[in-house]
Amino acid sequence: MDAKLLEILVCPVCKAKVEYDKPNQELVCNKCKLAYPIDDGIPVMLIDEARNFENASE
Repeated sequence: MDAKLLEILVCPVCKAKVEYDKPNQELVCNKCKLAYPIDDGIPVMLIDEARNFENASE
């Protein structure tokens, strides 16, 4: 994941910064508890494609 791109990406729901989860290839918003997939190196920042991890154990 490109560091410059990561600096400007925000959650489309709450506009908080997202963090790169390298093992799962996702960008996560800890505020909304949503994880956005990265498909072939491209972040998919669509709310409909996000995974809710609020109830998942970490």
